[in-house]
Amino acid sequence: MSGQTPEDAFAHPGIERDVLTSWEDFMSGNGSRGQIVRAAINQSWRRCRQSEVDYRLDQAPTPMNEDRLQRLLDKRSRLAQAGASTMALARDYMRETGTVMVLTDIDGIVLRLEGDTTVALRDAVEKTHLLPGSTWSEGICGTNAIGTALQTGQSIQVHATEHFCAGIQRWTCSAAVIRDPIDGAIMGAIDISGLSVSYARQALALAVSAAARIEAHLFQLELDARYRFLDRCLWILPASDRHHTVLFDSAGRAFKANGEMSQIMRDLGAPQGQSAFPQLGGNDRRPSNARPPWIRAEWLRPVVHQGEYLGTVMVAPKSAASRRLAPARGDINAFANIIHRSAKMAGAVETCRRVATTSAPVLLLGETGVGKEIFAQGVHAASPRCDRPFVVVNCGCASRELLASELFGYVDGAFTGARRGGAAGKIEAASGGTLFLDEIGELPLDLQPMLLRVLESGEISRIGETTVRKVDFRLIAATNRDLRAEVDAQRFRKDLFYRLAVVPVVIPPLRERSEDVPDLVDHFVTRARLRYGLGDRRFAADTLASLARHDWPGNVRELRNLVESLMLTSGGEEITPSDLPNMVRPMKLSCESEPGLSLAEASERDLIARTLKSSGGNVTATAAALGLAKSTVYAKLRRYRIRPNLSSADQSGRSEEF
Repeated sequence: MSGQTPEDAFAHPGIERDVLTSWEDFMSGNGSRGQIVRAAINQSWRRCRQSEVDYRLDQAPTPMNEDRLQRLLDKRSRLAQAGASTMALARDYMRETGTVMVLTDIDGIVLRLEGDTTVALRDAVEKTHLLPGSTWSEGICGTNAIGTALQTGQSIQVHATEHFCAGIQRWTCSAAVIRDPIDGAIMGAIDISGLSVSYARQALALAVSAAARIEAHLFQLELDARYRFLDRCLWILPASDRHHTVLFDSAGRAFKANGEMSQIMRDLGAPQGQSAFPQLGGNDRRPSNARPPWIRAEWLRPVVHQGEYLGTVMVAPKSAASRRLAPARGDINAFANIIHRSAKMAGAVETCRRVATTSAPVLLLGETGVGKEIFAQGVHAASPRCDRPFVVVNCGCASRELLASELFGYVDGAFTGARRGGAAGKIEAASGGTLFLDEIGELPLDLQPMLLRVLESGEISRIGETTVRKVDFRLIAATNRDLRAEVDAQRFRKDLFYRLAVVPVVIPPLRERSEDVPDLVDHFVTRARLRYGLGDRRFAADTLASLARHDWPGNVRELRNLVESLMLTSGGEEITPSDLPNMVRPMKLSCESEPGLSLAEASERDLIARTLKSSGGNVTATAAALGLAKSTVYAKLRRYRIRPNLSSADQSGRSEEF
């Protein structure tokens, strides 16, 4: 929304009796007095008469029931989410003002209402059906701020006798349309309504301001969604220059391509000048099965994360002959986003690549932050299920009850707080695609046999029902726990462990592949520049050397966060060791290198020295932190000639010497 609100948008109180006389003349067929009635109102009255709106109405139609309203809220979730904070402010700001703020969708259906809750206004609101689920379009309720603003696309006040329907003429209302910040399409309206005695000229300015605030939230939501889309689809983009690649957002709008957008569209036969294709979008955040006739089904890959449709990737061959090729399966570029040089990492990638084309379960093992979900995405992208849902469930981030309902779904009334009509679970959502169970070691013991039954039978029953539903999904699980030890401790079922561990893949920690650090840093630098709009910055060679020597307890995630932080906070174009936090800077221990140490021995020496320093020179604490016997630590200190100028008593009270 931009520019000033035109004067014709504002009502003129004090002439209600003259406007009423003009309305009566209009209804009798004599026409209205143009000098009295604003042009916008006069035009609206004419539209209402043409649409045969009943001028005797004193209320909107009965609001839809709760089930229909909930489905509508799910469908308009982006608008409802963007308007949530503005409506929450209205709850307090408009208390005892005699007015309410109303959020509607493009059809004029009320999604939410907040404001004054005094008895007099509440009774009037209920009697007039100004309630969630009611429809206030101009074609149904006649001239009113919500319906007329949506009809004309312009902000407007409608005061008292300016309403077309006689029974609504005791109201005054001010509305502004809410537009999609990307393409300007109308998405809904924000309205401030009250009885006519509450008229205030500034109410329209407040509505316009609220609409602008919601549009700003919509824009941020769209940017976030597109960033997540780009982050998720990088691993399915072709590396060659033999394809046209176009990214469509969740509304079917083309917003990025690997070349000049208009030229690509012309090459593929798209209608000239058109870049938005609603058939590819999903207003309820799910992909549509429809597609424009010039797009082949095998070119499209919807990107879905945790049940949310983020957009669609179109990869079309450039040559006409290659357009007849069958869709590729087992994409060799699926693991391109896993940056590595080390042999250990290459082995893990190759194992996943080989098993991806099968339906075998995969168990990803590794410390927190090593990138288990990226491996899971790669397996899915290289599988025959690549164009089907990839559904993620974190088994360690919810209570037992919430996790059960999220996994298996539930029926109406299954438990207190259950959504009316029930809901499908993530296992059902993954049917046909891939289910990724992260932190599987955290799965409660009593839920494990339920999961095992689904894996064995391919059938599921929602919580609270007896109906059996068929499901077909590829399972990938991940954990940072030692599941064999968990089985021995009777915290994890042995039969489920063997069902999951058909193909176990160990992902090495970053400290075991320090040669990958420079490439990872380059990757995260590029990502940070694109994400935050940063200038050209680079890491000095000695800074990279310091990073390669760090043991990275948080693994790749810790490195990514550090790189982003340094890119945002460092002053110069070159990031030097002095910019590093203390925990990553080179240690200043007196440590004489033994000539001829291997890379592994040198890394072990540095790790022991850093741990000893962080433990204040206490060998007992150092041994505990490293998981080694104290005698072993003493031997390695002598072996590597580590002589820190520290003295600290161990648990026995004697001075530690080495």
